[in-house]
Amino acid sequence: MTSTYDAIVIGAGHNGLVTACYLARAGRRVLVLERRSVVGGACVTEETFPGFKVSTAAYVNSLFRPEIARDLHLRDYGFELLERNPASFTPFLDGRYLMLGRDGAENAREIAKFSARDAERYPQYEAMLERVAAVVEPTIDETPPDILHPSLRDLQHLWQLRNRVTLSLSKGEGHGTAEILEILTGAARPILDRWFESEELKGTLATDAIIGAFAAPSMPGTAYVLFHHVMGETNGVRGVWSYVRGGMGGLTQALAAAARDLGVDIRTDADVARILTKNGRATGVALANGDEYAAKQIASNADCHVTFELLLDPDALPPEFRAAVASIDYSSASMKINLALDRLPQFSSCHPELVERRELVGGRIGPQHRGTIHFCPDQDFIERAYDDAKYGKPSREPVVELTLPSAVDPTVAPPGKHLGSMFVQYAPYRLKDASWTQSLKDEVADRCFAIVEQYAPGFTASVLHRQVLAPPDLEATFNLTGGNIFQGAMSLQQLFAFRPLPGYAGYRTPIRGLFLCGSAAHPGGGVMGAAGRNASRAMLAR
Repeated sequence: MTSTYDAIVIGAGHNGLVTACYLARAGRRVLVLERRSVVGGACVTEETFPGFKVSTAAYVNSLFRPEIARDLHLRDYGFELLERNPASFTPFLDGRYLMLGRDGAENAREIAKFSARDAERYPQYEAMLERVAAVVEPTIDETPPDILHPSLRDLQHLWQLRNRVTLSLSKGEGHGTAEILEILTGAARPILDRWFESEELKGTLATDAIIGAFAAPSMPGTAYVLFHHVMGETNGVRGVWSYVRGGMGGLTQALAAAARDLGVDIRTDADVARILTKNGRATGVALANGDEYAAKQIASNADCHVTFELLLDPDALPPEFRAAVASIDYSSASMKINLALDRLPQFSSCHPELVERRELVGGRIGPQHRGTIHFCPDQDFIERAYDDAKYGKPSREPVVELTLPSAVDPTVAPPGKHLGSMFVQYAPYRLKDASWTQSLKDEVADRCFAIVEQYAPGFTASVLHRQVLAPPDLEATFNLTGGNIFQGAMSLQQLFAFRPLPGYAGYRTPIRGLFLCGSAAHPGGGVMGAAGRNASRAMLAR
């Protein structure tokens, strides 16, 4: 027996749930099918260790569109953002540290410890990023134009974008169009080298240019993510990153609750095996257990490889489209390590003889624990880590970013204990002369611990449990091809009107009634929800 819906959403990640909510608000009867036993996709909280609420994959928030939270009344369902202040802490082996947050005067004092010139230029650097964000951010909530066969509306969209660039340039000093193009297409390192002289500051900033990318700061495309920290917001304050109370699953659980109240049917342990088509139109889906569901519209929250190469009959797609899908770049070199800790790390650079602020000392929670902790002395450190990866080996000295969400949100760990999360670069999906065995994962994790140990003696002994997720684990658990956390690389040729492919950036596909609603579509990766809302608009427009 086949059940019939107006729309079916494949995958209960945050974008899929957003799509379902907006369709249901418009009166559509919607079914969401999730292959795992828990909703949330890669934005999920799980009790990986007894008593700990682990954000298994995604771990911080800023980019989720506040308009979506308001539209769906997510605060009524328990969604709450907890500001991280300061935002980052970078210790150094010479006993110094760099701490950055939202206080401009404090940032200037911190940076001046390394360079008075850089302290003066840092506000100008942030203003430059703001100018770029003023051009880019509005496109997040827009459907990109079809540049292969533009309609009158597409041409109007391109003209409006041109006017937006012109207006932005007229408001600030700088190098005009060249400035924006360099940020969108260039390498992070020459930009940072031009703005600053302190390697300590440049190394801290450069880590933001490689998150989720299989690239070094000296490579084109890495500058694109440098301005992300000024695009998002927490509770109305721009550029502030946050934790979600109770872990990242607090967002997707709120979305699921809102969806159910809107009448959405959500089914877990429902593994979609095929998207059914007839005469070039999507007609429904078939599950691995044989169940079938019919609908006039299907929205896939999976990436293009899964959607078009695994779930569809190859004969249902034009050959040139299949060839283009096969060329999408999923290069990945990111590892996630989740940690249960019996105490907070104590950094040598925060010894009382070296700092005046005594609250940084001892076992108490201090500012150094609240944001992202960078273990990166300079840009060359990142380049050397990448050199190993480009030859198919995990970095001998990985780039490690450590977060301690329990320092801000005590609900995620048992009393007296703490939760830690490591985001690690570089751990390539494809290895030369090796495979991702448990012993290799443990070896790489031990390298990461050894790096932290240099700055915080006793850290390794504080670890009660650890979960090591290499790219193949991210692929198997979250259906992310190649372990790519963005459902496809975020390089220029795979952004905006080119995402996922030129001519198909409007969430529609060659199959009538089949849409993309996840990070594989514009605006790409990150916990934004914009792709889900934009896709719902395209579906409702038809």
